[in-house]
Amino acid sequence: MDKRIDLPAAFKEKMKEMLGTDYDKYLDSFEQEAYQGLRVNTAKLTTAEFEQLSPYKLRPVSWCPNGFYYEKNEKPAKHPYYFAGLYYIQEPSAMTTASLLPIEPGDVVLDLCAAPGGKSTELAAKLNGTGLLVSNDISNSRAKALLKNIEVFGVGNALVTSEPPNELAKRFPSFFDKILIDAPCSGEGMFRKQNNMTKAWENNGVDLFVGLQRSIMKEAVTMLKPGGSIIYSTCTFSKEENEQSIEYLLSLDDALELVELPLIAGFDKGHPEWGLTGNEELTKCRRLWPHRIEGEGHFVAMVRKKEESDSPAKSVPYTFSKDKLSPEAEDFIKTLGYPFDLERIDVQKERVFYIPEKMPYVKGLRILRCGLYMGDMKKNRFEPSQSLAMFLKKEQFPNVLDLQVTDERVVKYLKGETIELTDEEEQMCKNGICLICVDGFSLGFGKLNNGTMKNKYLPGWRWM
Repeated sequence: MDKRIDLPAAFKEKMKEMLGTDYDKYLDSFEQEAYQGLRVNTAKLTTAEFEQLSPYKLRPVSWCPNGFYYEKNEKPAKHPYYFAGLYYIQEPSAMTTASLLPIEPGDVVLDLCAAPGGKSTELAAKLNGTGLLVSNDISNSRAKALLKNIEVFGVGNALVTSEPPNELAKRFPSFFDKILIDAPCSGEGMFRKQNNMTKAWENNGVDLFVGLQRSIMKEAVTMLKPGGSIIYSTCTFSKEENEQSIEYLLSLDDALELVELPLIAGFDKGHPEWGLTGNEELTKCRRLWPHRIEGEGHFVAMVRKKEESDSPAKSVPYTFSKDKLSPEAEDFIKTLGYPFDLERIDVQKERVFYIPEKMPYVKGLRILRCGLYMGDMKKNRFEPSQSLAMFLKKEQFPNVLDLQVTDERVVKYLKGETIELTDEEEQMCKNGICLICVDGFSLGFGKLNNGTMKNKYLPGWRWM
């Protein structure tokens, strides 16, 4: 079926006006297949290491150093490396925003509209265990998917919340070094990939999203430190949601200035004539058109708050509970090869969390996760969590079963089944909690008893 036939007439007229002589090329792009992409988790391995391991035919994405195209007939979500958090499946154009944000070690970073986690997982990989990542989504159900993806990636320095932006702004004025806004939008750039989105466009238009975007921007500006940056993106072509929204963002604070983004082959500059003020600075924004690149439609822009702006950073430190760590939990943590500071352990009833140094006061917020969930204190024992397994590297746990990806027991384990060990493996592994790995990368825990591994893989994550 010709997907062009399904495009709303009003949309086609708008695009014809915007694209001029490129309009027919844009329409022709609907007859091409959408591109498939994955992005490597550089906190777990380098891109070169992944290319050596990868069972897929890969081509690099030119605008994302750790992004790759894979072939349409391949199914990377059905591979043990996906369950090990070695990569995230992401549309190639959507990789642009987090890739361009200049994260520095120790930064405090906010992903304001974060679900399902494509941008947050990349921000976390760039932080590589330093600083703090706050990942927020106003939808609690979507935030649960966000949390899973963050934990699969092995992230331990995150705060995952589900709050409207104005509630975060009350709590965190001038707190963040970097803020990412992947804004809710009319989705025009995704019409090729998700043709059914055209119905929503006809019902909602762009005005609804313009209001949402500006309300989010207003709160984000109050949370940005002097010297900090906000990167803003949409997957739409609308002038109102792109250039005009950036003009609005700049109007919120005289200390904000646009940052020139890289002009990668196939990218287009922002168009001053599509704004309301004709600001020539808008050429520093970037547009991605599906007929010019191997990806869907996207818009991205970045602003920086000048250092001399008069808005000092403010934060209240995290409040630890008075509950004590059990001797069993403390002994377990001390066996790990990661330098956990016991002063930063927080016990909430039987649950044990490791709190990053830059964690602020969070009481009263709707929180899905605060720091690294390490496990549960039970009577006379400690039960480590799935998130701790994903956080740890093979060499950081004293009792490991490392399986090759071709071993059928890997998929059995991921399906929640009990697995048996060979005589040689029994000699190498001790009874008790064991970290199960695939090709050296963590999958989860098991409990070994005389050659039989009781499965501790989290039921909600199982291979279906």
